[in-house]
Amino acid sequence: MTPVSIVIITLNEEKRIGRLLYDLSKQSHQQFEVIVVDSNSEDNTCEVAKGFEQALPSLTVHKMNERGTSLGRNTGAQIAKHERLLFLDADVRLSPTFLTNALYELDNRKLEVAGAYMAAKDLSVGYKLGYGVFNAGLFTTSFFFPTAVGACMFSTKRVHSEIGGFDQTIVLCEDCDYANRAAKTWRYRMIPVSFWFDPRRLEQDGFVKMGLTYLKANVRRFFLGEMRNNEMEYQFDHYKDAK
Repeated sequence: MTPVSIVIITLNEEKRIGRLLYDLSKQSHQQFEVIVVDSNSEDNTCEVAKGFEQALPSLTVHKMNERGTSLGRNTGAQIAKHERLLFLDADVRLSPTFLTNALYELDNRKLEVAGAYMAAKDLSVGYKLGYGVFNAGLFTTSFFFPTAVGACMFSTKRVHSEIGGFDQTIVLCEDCDYANRAAKTWRYRMIPVSFWFDPRRLEQDGFVKMGLTYLKANVRRFFLGEMRNNEMEYQFDHYKDAK
């Protein structure tokens, strides 16, 4: 199968990055490199990541002096050796067959850019219903105005280069903008694979509140364009450590 460059962005994720790197070390598909791009963390994120050098021989830990989600992803894409890219957030968890199943779908459907669904395993019924609605929205919009989840998104170096990467001037929904611009040239679709991520974001901000925030943001994007001036005053990087 196709080799993959996996770009993981981090910021003070010493309690979570190890879980994801462990998951990657157990993948059934092992033709990949891992690039951890750290946004100048104040904890031991980089040290924890470097502890996986033996389990993940093709591991690069790159620490930036600046901070920024889009900057981190773009930096990782520049370092990447392989054509196929996978962007991940540090609090994501993956099943052992995630890469194998995803690459099969990407190759079979001939997709350059694609998104994955959010899994609600071990979460409450309320969360499962909410995730179901959110995933339905991801599927529906993929045909006319993609709304992607940058925490787990596939691309290629060709696409990334030709659209200019992630727009570093956008303050909210930069991942959706990336998918939307890419979809103007390449077919964007959701593929039937899923990932799990730490629900701390939803628990601290409130599931309904966060859902309404992103719904409002994407409606605004559809009619008025991308947000570059913090129009919705959304706060980033405020999540507390998971228990």
